[in-house]
Amino acid sequence: MRFALLAGTALAIFACTPAFADALAMPAGKVVLEVSGKIANTNDGATADFDMDMLNGLAGRAIVTNSPWYDGPRTCNGPLGSALLEAVGASGDMLKVTALNDYVTEIPVSDFLDNAAILATTLDGEPMSVREKGPIFIIYPFDEQPALNNETYYGRSAWQVKSIEVY
Repeated sequence: MRFALLAGTALAIFACTPAFADALAMPAGKVVLEVSGKIANTNDGATADFDMDMLNGLAGRAIVTNSPWYDGPRTCNGPLGSALLEAVGASGDMLKVTALNDYVTEIPVSDFLDNAAILATTLDGEPMSVREKGPIFIIYPFDEQPALNNETYYGRSAWQVKSIEVY
């Protein structure tokens, strides 16, 4: 009885979850993010390329927070990391994030699922330029979750992100 109830609940959840096609739409604008690795949904061979409109079309949020990189609280807005992982059908446990200057950091997938980290694309309502750590800056909700205020999460907060490999 318990198994049947659990199986029925699982089926109901999957039936209500939006499904993504095997292929994502092709970017119409300049590609700003390439996602590769253990992903099911692609649009360029084995990778998923995103332009800014595609990224900003994912479920997102604003984070108003203090951080080591800015004076005072700033408003960062962008897609949730979890929404990006869902869009590409990610199945790995870790992310290798690479920046435009080839800086690399590793982020557990659980950070995106449990901490509501975003791929910030705007800062105080303006698109993030490369000069302002854009076009994509991984931001954690430091003020909402004070336990994230440490060197581990600061090191995972990559800016000028160009690619993410799921493994």
